[in-house]
Amino acid sequence: MSNVQTSSQAASTASLTKKAVTQEEWNARLAEVQVDREDLNKLIMNYLIIEGYKDAAEKFSQESGAKPPVNLESIQNRMIIRTAIQRGNIEEAIHLVNDLNPEILDTNPRLFFHLQQQRLIEYIREGNIIKALQFAQEELAPRGEENPEFLAELERTMSLLAFELNGQSPVSDLLAPAQKQKLASELNSALLLSQSQEKDPKLPELLKVCWYAQQQLDEKMVFPKIKDFTKAEFVMEPMGSGPIGGSGSGSSSATGA
Repeated sequence: MSNVQTSSQAASTASLTKKAVTQEEWNARLAEVQVDREDLNKLIMNYLIIEGYKDAAEKFSQESGAKPPVNLESIQNRMIIRTAIQRGNIEEAIHLVNDLNPEILDTNPRLFFHLQQQRLIEYIREGNIIKALQFAQEELAPRGEENPEFLAELERTMSLLAFELNGQSPVSDLLAPAQKQKLASELNSALLLSQSQEKDPKLPELLKVCWYAQQQLDEKMVFPKIKDFTKAEFVMEPMGSGPIGGSGSGSSSATGA
């Protein structure tokens, strides 16, 4: 008998010994749990403020009555800087950050390197190869000499020159919108910390906790599970169907938040 068959049979045997909770029992237990509407509103407001959705936060405050913990006008500068990053105007974003607080980039060399790296990526995207080579040599190479991690990132970025920009390559992710979104989030966190605010919203962390708790409970009993947190639908799996997970499940969305 193969190891795969043995593992499968062991998993099936273990699942048969678990306590089972029916869909009806599960729904009845959930109905007993009271969730404070005000707490939900605070979670939503926390997410909107930290992620910089000023207009949405204002509208939500008006409709729900939830009071924002900070002046919503303070979000405006972060929104303008995020927009500059997403447009690829990194030089403008750097100027805006320095206007707000020059110490942010002076005290965060990793963030500053990533901003300069994105400037290099934009030069390459525009096809301005001469400018890209000059910028890499003058601005990024010296930082790479001081930090091996920066050097590896610079070498990976320069690899873009060896491939077609519109084709698939080992470094094509650097040209994807997600690259600029990642940088915008990193800069947004630094801005929040400089303003003595939380840098991470609570909602994604709660999703991670929920997913982890569900995985732990799955080892002890059979119960209706949430396979996709974006739908929040409970699914009752047959006995011995295997562990929670798979494409479209909440694990990827929760951990990637």
